[in-house]
Amino acid sequence: MTEIRRTIPEFNEPDGTPYRPRLRQSVEQALHTFVDQISGSTESRARRDELCRALGRGEAYEGRSLDALQAAYRTGVQVAWRRVAEVGRRHGLSSTVMSQLADALFAYIDELVSLSVEGFTEARSRTADERAELHRRLLRVILERPRSPRAAVVRIAEEAGWRVPAEVTLVALPSQARCVRAALEDDVLADLGGPEPHLLVPGPLDAARHAALMAALPERRGAAGLAVPLDEAADSLRWARRTLALVDAGVIEDEGLTPAEDHLLELWLLSDGALLDQVARRRLAVLARMSATQRLRLTETLGAWLETQGNAVETAKRLQVHPQTVRYRLRQINEAFGDQLTDPESRFALEVVLRAGRLRDKSPSLR
Repeated sequence: MTEIRRTIPEFNEPDGTPYRPRLRQSVEQALHTFVDQISGSTESRARRDELCRALGRGEAYEGRSLDALQAAYRTGVQVAWRRVAEVGRRHGLSSTVMSQLADALFAYIDELVSLSVEGFTEARSRTADERAELHRRLLRVILERPRSPRAAVVRIAEEAGWRVPAEVTLVALPSQARCVRAALEDDVLADLGGPEPHLLVPGPLDAARHAALMAALPERRGAAGLAVPLDEAADSLRWARRTLALVDAGVIEDEGLTPAEDHLLELWLLSDGALLDQVARRRLAVLARMSATQRLRLTETLGAWLETQGNAVETAKRLQVHPQTVRYRLRQINEAFGDQLTDPESRFALEVVLRAGRLRDKSPSLR
């Protein structure tokens, strides 16, 4: 492993990248299978075969030739032979035995190369539609609930030539949204055929990713969830879809590709409309007997007063009324709510209910 990384730049990737564990597994499996083979073991070679094919597919999906991988095999066999020769000298093995070992080792490497060529050719022969379908299947597995086993995700990712990232960002698109698939970066997974089309973008949605997505979306509309670990991808998509729904409802301003990150409070406050109704009914019950006009004035005043931390002058400025009007309303509010205004938990609940109510008032569909 050290010699391969030292001499072949394509395999010298930082620790923690998805490619390195697969390479290590392949090297270890190849060594174990060789030892089994020369000792007469009949154990299955299926795992080794699939790992070698996966290395070949990976090179094809990365857009490289097989030159680097074949160089890695040559380096591997050279290092292995030096170790074999060292052990042979230490134990006084005959030239006949050493010759047999050399023949076996070099024939074995040819076998591994052939398997990688097979995987490489298979990947190259796939059409764009077949690869897109593989990506859709992978995306569905990632988003499945209950969660699919990690090994299943990794297996399909290897088959699709997709590097499993540490974090992902899900993007929700409007129904029947147009997307120029060819304009998307190769590592973006897309499911565009259903009633709720969506994308998976590896990593956070930085400026470069944002620009690439905008180029691929003619309507330039959508919503991005939060960047989360891969196992939490379904949450990111749920937040993205909720953000898009609030944009459509007029509660959140349309920013083209609207980030959920900028609207977490709105998402939280409006996450359960029925429950919000129940909380509001209990917290504002004392206003039920008042007229609609009076309720509106008092809730507006109470909300502004809570947000200005009890400052009547600032409340009056926010409401554009005279401070004396605010003080008159506050006397009514004190009579109605009493101890709720001095209890921190009750004050917090009142402010939450009133903020959420103002957000819902922006859209009739949310009332």
